[in-house]
Amino acid sequence: MKFINPPVLLFILSVLSLSIPWTTAGTVSIDRFLQCLTKYPHPFHTIQESIYTPQNSSFQSVLVAHINNRRYSTAATPKPLAIIAAKNESHVQATVLCAKHHGLQIKIRSGGHDFEGLSYTSDVPFVILDMFNINSIDVNVADESAWVHSGATLGEVYYAIAAKTNVYGFPAGICPTVGAGGHFSGGGYGFMMRKYGLSIDNIVDAKLVTANGRILDRESMGEDLFWAIRGGGGASFGVILSWKLKLVPVPPKVTVFNLTRTIEEGVTDLVYKWQTVAPKLPKEVFLRAQPQVKNIDTKGNKTVGVSFIGHFLGTSDKVVALLNESFPELGLQRKDCYEVSWVESTVFWAESPIGTPIEILLSKPTEPETFYKGKSDYVKEPIPKHVFDSIWKKMIEIEHIWLDWNPYGGRMSEISESATPYPHRAGNLFFALYYSSWYDEGIEATNKYVRLTRELYDMMTPYVSKNPREAFQNYRDLDIGANQDNKTNFETATLYGRKYFKGNFDRLVRVKTMVDPHNFFKHKQSIPPL
Repeated sequence: MKFINPPVLLFILSVLSLSIPWTTAGTVSIDRFLQCLTKYPHPFHTIQESIYTPQNSSFQSVLVAHINNRRYSTAATPKPLAIIAAKNESHVQATVLCAKHHGLQIKIRSGGHDFEGLSYTSDVPFVILDMFNINSIDVNVADESAWVHSGATLGEVYYAIAAKTNVYGFPAGICPTVGAGGHFSGGGYGFMMRKYGLSIDNIVDAKLVTANGRILDRESMGEDLFWAIRGGGGASFGVILSWKLKLVPVPPKVTVFNLTRTIEEGVTDLVYKWQTVAPKLPKEVFLRAQPQVKNIDTKGNKTVGVSFIGHFLGTSDKVVALLNESFPELGLQRKDCYEVSWVESTVFWAESPIGTPIEILLSKPTEPETFYKGKSDYVKEPIPKHVFDSIWKKMIEIEHIWLDWNPYGGRMSEISESATPYPHRAGNLFFALYYSSWYDEGIEATNKYVRLTRELYDMMTPYVSKNPREAFQNYRDLDIGANQDNKTNFETATLYGRKYFKGNFDRLVRVKTMVDPHNFFKHKQSIPPL
């Protein structure tokens, strides 16, 4: 257990003993909050250089650097009173304690990829605790592990692992700019999930800061809290500082491929068969289907093409033989395949051309590119063939949309629903993401694409999970239920909580009540205390 050191303890006692009453959201003093930060003992870095207010010339660039969705980067978007770009754990502790004392809501941001902007927006006075500077990665090949700080991106994690070994990797997502803090705390799925499960299934320790400013690891936090933060969303329970990953074996060479077929080329028959074949393939094979609208000609006529994107933990000869036996209609050939290292396959999944230097994994955006809306579903029974024709028609109407269909089975079917808060395990054929993105500015364009995406989602109701209609927390969707920023209504939380966590929601509530009974850590879809 890590105890609070004496200077920090004295600071906490001085804050708690002040005669000044806690301020309300309407009368909060940002000046007092900032003064509080500077009084906190910081053994390594002074905190002043980590504070950005709207008066700083670099405030805007720091704010937008980790905003991924332009829908939440408009003039109308509420802005933080300050951004604390923490550089060490004492900065995190100070931000939590001072925000708590001065009645400010805290938003914790690692990569800024929250679909609904909940890590950097609020309707009440708030500050952003930005974790991007706390991004160190310590890979221990002998121990087959890595400590990863929350501000590290997945690309940095992959690059750091590859710098030490070519026979170990880690199962996580395909977008290299996603932050480790949010990705791992929400589940973390990727192209090795059928072999090794989710990221959270391979995390063996963590450190977080509680609402009382204490730093806990797995031993000191206990198994209930450690369970909750691995899939239940860390931002409901504290500030995740770092994760300890258990690395997984990978062969020196893996095989990747991407075959696209259109409606005119018979893709409907292929997808219809894919949904029952892909979940039954050997664990080493991950075969995603990705429908997307494509132009047929220069006259504006459009079709839907489905990319069958594959990853195999082995050589191309083996995967070609395997798929030609189980899915000959796909027509995979040796010339379609590329044998690359595991880290090079992460570059491929990030949609960079084969041969792109792996240093691209370290690239980071400086501002958001597109507006977007995402929704998610879980499919448990084969979708009838005729329904795909309706899906293609609706996609062409929306135009700026793509879907990700990710096969389950393998290791995902072996892990209990209650092993982690993430409950979507056995019984699923595939997981679906609906993702509309556009460049047109203005509320009219946003309303149009959000409405059309919802219409496609509603159309799929008969063919997806029911009671509840399940959803993936890392693909945040306020449509399924949302609270106010400053109040967590239990009944409302139950609406989204059951969809994200099913029966695990009850245990998450118990853990929340134990570790944050006054609900300091909250957002529109946080876990409520009793």
